[in-house]
Amino acid sequence: MAAEDTFLDLLARVRNGDEPAAEELVRRYEPYIRRSAREQMKGPELRRELDSLDICQSVLGAFFVRAALGQFHLESPKDLLRLLGTMARNKVREKVRRGRAACRDRGRQMPVPVEELLVAGGEATPSRIASGRELLAAVRERLTQPERHLAEQRALGRSWEDIAQELGDQADAVRMRLKRALDRVARDLGLEDSR
Repeated sequence: MAAEDTFLDLLARVRNGDEPAAEELVRRYEPYIRRSAREQMKGPELRRELDSLDICQSVLGAFFVRAALGQFHLESPKDLLRLLGTMARNKVREKVRRGRAACRDRGRQMPVPVEELLVAGGEATPSRIASGRELLAAVRERLTQPERHLAEQRALGRSWEDIAQELGDQADAVRMRLKRALDRVARDLGLEDSR
């Protein structure tokens, strides 16, 4: 019971933009996310094209924004592991699908000279993304007033059933409404590949 209380406290702190909590979550779960991504990257060609760290940062960025807006209902570390693993696998699949599209066919791409390759380094880390109140403000700004209300109610910890009852709607319909809104905003902000 104490472990679950500690986990729920960590999530509450992450939702409130607590940077040390975000760093702790990254420290605990980054290896698992990267392992889940690597398991999807079958073959050396795919591993050359995709980097598990990039996938991990994308997953954590999306997770932190959506968690702050109350999209996820997680009760245990196992729930979070399942969610993060699924997000990592989906991101790898999406990158593979987009890479295999006719206009991006790997076989048609010309090699890039080493001098023109981008070097990693100055990008935001997951903990910076988590603590970025500006990013969260940008997300909220792009939500309509009804969507913002849903996000605020979820962030307060209200259940989908309670919110749906207040709105005279079905819980699944309300949940999907917020999910679609967050998907749209994440695409607009470049946090996720378009689906």
